[in-house]
Amino acid sequence: DVQLQASGGGLVEAGGSLRLSCVVSGISFDEYAIGWFRQAPGKEREGVSCISKRDGSIYYSDSVKGRFTISSDNAKNTVYLQMNSLKPEGTAVYYCAANYPGDVVTTRLWEYDYWGQGTQVTVSS
Repeated sequence: DVQLQASGGGLVEAGGSLRLSCVVSGISFDEYAIGWFRQAPGKEREGVSCISKRDGSIYYSDSVKGRFTISSDNAKNTVYLQMNSLKPEGTAVYYCAANYPGDVVTTRLWEYDYWGQGTQVTVSS
């Protein structure tokens, strides 16, 4: 079975940091792009960042550029999202997802084949 297990969410004050982890199993890690998305209450799910495991290409949305960093650990089949300088508008459920063939970084939701269950991030003001 394909599984994406997102974790690392929590409650943090504005300006604080969190690191999310996405452990991937059941697929060939190097043949996918892994994306991070978030969905705030009453809003549509939006793409935050993506990394192509094929060529290492990385994308950040304008809203997180300069504050968030995506990385991966091939030995652990894990993708991380380091989130610094968090803002209250960053409160959302954060999801990771896998896209095949992963040769283009994308945040188009319909291009993702597998999704994790989400982890809640709450940023207090």
